[in-house]
Amino acid sequence: MQEYHENAMASSSLSSMKEEEGGGRRERQNNDKLETFQKGFCGLDAKPNHNQYVIEYVLPQACEMPLGIAVDDAENKVWYVSTKKGLLGSYDIEEEKFDKELVIPEWKSRESAREFSQVWDIEIDDRRKGEGEETDVWFTDEKQNAIWRYIQSSKTFEKYNIPGKSDSFGTSYPISIEFDPNNKNIIYFVGTYSPSLWIADISEMKNGTSDGISQIPIPIDKGFKGIDPFYITAGLIAFDNKRDAIWISVLSYAAQKGQIFKYNLDTESFDVYDLTDEEEQWVSSPWGLVVDDVHHHDGDLWITNPGTSIFYKLDPDGNDNNNNIVKFVTSKTSPRIFGDINTINSNSNISSIYKNSYTQPSLIKKSNDGSLWFNEQQGNKIAKFDPSNMKLIEYWIPTQNRLWGICSNYDNNSNNSNSNNSNISDISKKTCGIANVLQFSTGKDRDGDDQIWFTEWSQNKIGKLEADNDKNLPFSIDIYKSDKDLQVKKGESEKIKMKVKAADSQSPSFALDNIRMIASGTFTSTGDLGNSTGYFTEESISMDAGEEQEISFTFIPSTDLKPGDYTLMIGAENDFISYLMAVKIEIT
Repeated sequence: MQEYHENAMASSSLSSMKEEEGGGRRERQNNDKLETFQKGFCGLDAKPNHNQYVIEYVLPQACEMPLGIAVDDAENKVWYVSTKKGLLGSYDIEEEKFDKELVIPEWKSRESAREFSQVWDIEIDDRRKGEGEETDVWFTDEKQNAIWRYIQSSKTFEKYNIPGKSDSFGTSYPISIEFDPNNKNIIYFVGTYSPSLWIADISEMKNGTSDGISQIPIPIDKGFKGIDPFYITAGLIAFDNKRDAIWISVLSYAAQKGQIFKYNLDTESFDVYDLTDEEEQWVSSPWGLVVDDVHHHDGDLWITNPGTSIFYKLDPDGNDNNNNIVKFVTSKTSPRIFGDINTINSNSNISSIYKNSYTQPSLIKKSNDGSLWFNEQQGNKIAKFDPSNMKLIEYWIPTQNRLWGICSNYDNNSNNSNSNNSNISDISKKTCGIANVLQFSTGKDRDGDDQIWFTEWSQNKIGKLEADNDKNLPFSIDIYKSDKDLQVKKGESEKIKMKVKAADSQSPSFALDNIRMIASGTFTSTGDLGNSTGYFTEESISMDAGEEQEISFTFIPSTDLKPGDYTLMIGAENDFISYLMAVKIEIT
């Protein structure tokens, strides 16, 4: 009996030691996971970087993970939501300081060290402003499958539950909100994982319920037949005031299939625009969209296509969808995303990744003058495109996080044991990666010029881009009129003449001794020229204030290039901006 007790005690002691050991191991694993999460998402030791056009602001608390953002010009405020901590924050533009952040009453992600709830959209409802009421702030809540409203007049939050969800994901993942400008009680929204248009009547909505919210299923059965519903996602929506309609993008990345739906409010019916192209899949993943009701009275749609560097115009009133699409492209991904350009050239793997990389234009919005703004998430830029003259200006974001990129100066195949060696300090000093600019909002400064506010989701910062309506650009590009619309035979060369002009007066921060000529085209989904070739008479130039230089670009389409219409984007860049003009080319 004594022997039994001794053995039992020894066994119990060993078991206890194992439990303590296991508990310690689990704790270390959890600590490691938390550390990895914080390094990747929290913007530890964030600094407010800036350049000639962009100013950044570090948020009041650590690891807020801001996503949705909205400018309220009337109140001179910028609103944002902490997706990690469930805070509604605002920045006072006039006072240049953050207001006290408001705690959203329910936010389950606050209870977990590594969870967050994506808030893709914040919208300011000022439709009652003329009646003396304050604006309301609306925002989406992915985790709780809800739409929130902050009522400024009573300083209260209300949550409205969406009466539908995805069986696969457990939430509809609300992502995009639009207000009806003709009815102050109606709002529209969509959820990524639930292909439906939701219509809500504010006068019938009640806090904590689904009252007043109705569902209109999007007719995806025919166009996405045979595709697993798991892969079918709704994109964003846009209100079309002239047509009294709602536009919705829907796509399936797995099948490279995309459609645009127009919901006609008067007839309560859908029109469908199929974007599938058997020869190229570059327009079949539509995401952001906006209606151009300034330059074109017929209201063309402008659409972004993430997973590429392509954005395009769709004429919805034409007879042939594919022939009514005009594609444009951003500049090529900057080598700065990958680090040292010399290392890129000497590393065949990184060189291939760089050549085939894309900038990922995602959200798109318009300003009052009809210019289109979109973010290039993987390109680390915010871009402005003017449809009236086909001019593209891209602004570089001064923050980069190497944890969100493939860096040429780091062996990504190294095992984890190397992460603590003495070289890590040297590696961390070499800049590469992106700032993760996922959302932005357009506003105006005191002079009426565009002012773009954006979030850096993984950097714990918001930022401001002051565009000054292009008045403060260091140089400009002009393509000779005769060269803006060309017809070129395969294998033959065409010379395109352009003029580069330095601004008349320059501040010291402008670098006019390193202007690099750049070109991209819609021949590939990345903007690379593919098998076609092109070269400038000068690859880089230095200029004095007010100086002009003529540069020529010779383009030779490859013999295997499919005949058709393409767009070349040619121009120049420095470390702050890129300036490109579109040239239409018909290949015969």
